[in-house]
Amino acid sequence: MGFDAKDGVAAPALPPEALQYLEHVRVEKRLAARTLTLYTLDLERLAAMAAGVGLPLLRLTSAHIRRFVAQMHAGGRSGRGIALILSGWRGFYAWAARQGLVAYNPVQDVRAPKAPKPLPKALGVDDAVRLAEHEQAGADPWLEARDAAMVELLYGCGLRVGELVGLDLAPSPAAHQQGRGWVDLQAGEAHVFGKGSKRRSVPVGRAAADALRAWLAVRGPAADSALFLSQRGTRLSAQSVWQRLRQRSQLAGLSTPVHPHMLRHSFASHVLQSSGDLRAVQELLGHASITTTQVYTRLDFQHLARVYDQAHPRARKKPAP
Repeated sequence: MGFDAKDGVAAPALPPEALQYLEHVRVEKRLAARTLTLYTLDLERLAAMAAGVGLPLLRLTSAHIRRFVAQMHAGGRSGRGIALILSGWRGFYAWAARQGLVAYNPVQDVRAPKAPKPLPKALGVDDAVRLAEHEQAGADPWLEARDAAMVELLYGCGLRVGELVGLDLAPSPAAHQQGRGWVDLQAGEAHVFGKGSKRRSVPVGRAAADALRAWLAVRGPAADSALFLSQRGTRLSAQSVWQRLRQRSQLAGLSTPVHPHMLRHSFASHVLQSSGDLRAVQELLGHASITTTQVYTRLDFQHLARVYDQAHPRARKKPAP
């Protein structure tokens, strides 16, 4: 008899049908020893829970399985961990149904609790400004101008990296058909095609406009109509933007490597902190649903909580006597 410390239940000896199933998967699937051990542990866990309700494995129902899921979740097991366990149980009952041992698979429609989505990572305002204003001594002026303009557009307009590299120097029928946008410096707007080829216009601030003018002054002629070019004269790839941002953030002394979507998150978080206008942020980001944008309210609350902890007299820890 084994014991699962996570669930706090003793595992009885496995019944014959479970042992037959394990032998089946060992031979048919040629499982590695470690995987077979995990299958065995999952069935021992199920046998222990079944014993707890006074039933054999082959008489458990979907209601019992859901109760077991709730118990595991209440015991601190993660949604991902429960999903893996259910997968093992589902395989056992699928085999048992094929053998005519059960009328249906009680695990078939049971799902693990959804794991909470991690909050998007955003830079603090000071770090975002430091990244945008960073100038590397001795660097290629052409690359510096291009990379500075990229950062200003990603952070200043909240663009996706695909939207950024899809920008052209000017609008054209061909670009429109292919879902490529452009920047109108005179109007102070960027026109981009987001997910689902949905077009939106976002304002281009002074810093981004100045950076773009500096880039266009050194960009030079090229056969490609792309706003941002590689050193070979072709449209810059999303992968290159990732690499350049990572390098720039390290040279700027930021504590964490920066990727393009982090600047989009930073844009949304900082605009929301300043304005409190969730609908406006939704429009600027091009989110189809306000629910997608609401994640930034959690980021905003975290920021306020940190300010409170640092500044409010009641939040400060009392000094040790």
